[in-house]
Amino acid sequence: MTSTSWTAANSRRLARRERRRQLGPLAILTHVALLVWTVLTVVPILWTFLASVKSEDEIFGDAWSMPASLQWDNFARAWEQAQIGQYMLNSVIVVSFSTFGTMLVGSMAAYVLARYPFRGNRAVYLLFVSGLAFPVYLALTPLFFVVQNMGNVPLVGPFIGLNTHAGLVLVYIAYSMPFTVFFLSAFFRTLPTAVGEAARVDGASHTRVFFQIMLPMAKPGLMSITIFNVLGQWNQYQLPLVLLQERDKWVLTQGIADISTAAGYDQDWAALFAALTLAILPMLVVYTIFQRQIQAGLTAGALK
Repeated sequence: MTSTSWTAANSRRLARRERRRQLGPLAILTHVALLVWTVLTVVPILWTFLASVKSEDEIFGDAWSMPASLQWDNFARAWEQAQIGQYMLNSVIVVSFSTFGTMLVGSMAAYVLARYPFRGNRAVYLLFVSGLAFPVYLALTPLFFVVQNMGNVPLVGPFIGLNTHAGLVLVYIAYSMPFTVFFLSAFFRTLPTAVGEAARVDGASHTRVFFQIMLPMAKPGLMSITIFNVLGQWNQYQLPLVLLQERDKWVLTQGIADISTAAGYDQDWAALFAALTLAILPMLVVYTIFQRQIQAGLTAGALK
């Protein structure tokens, strides 16, 4: 090791030691809390993955024992007999359209509220934000009748009423709007105004400034809130349970719940854990791929 590299390494050690000394007990408590949270999050996921390739007897035996042989037929039963493949396709369709609609409408609303002062601006913003404090469970009964009445609308009613994926998409968009507008409004306020003003001087319309200038500049924030919406809508159970009653229209969460309740005490636990694994893996892959973008979006506003 050269003297320069030794000096740099020694400086880093001294800096880490100084930070630990300054933080003191707080650093220890923080690391302990993070360790506990990691264990509480990772252990159930690992156990689910392990149980998905076990037999029924092995699942109810030693919880952490390795399977004698990998039971891949658990996934086949979940995919074909329990129709998890169809439910997953339904979830992909619903979440794709609802996320796209949420991001399109939410970003436009957030941009206007953040960058265009007008009478009532603050009241509209607070109306959106107040949705964060309103539990959706309190609105399930009136929501059911609202969507049911939407089915009576001429021409489009049969496509947006009860037991329709389009109706569930509209509800998901409304359900996701408060947090989307709250997050993106704060993000749009941090963006520089000079570029947009220059484009307006050059004759660009408000629409062109938004789609060609502001949206690309807001990409970190858009990526973050998109992933949050995908995760939230993918894992949603209560809303589709109320609005989708026809079995062929069910989404993935309803299909998994049906496996656990269809046969009473004789349910197929191995297929259930296989279905849970199939539900977890896509979101785990998405979060792993876009982890850096999510972190960049959450910190970009604070750094500007």
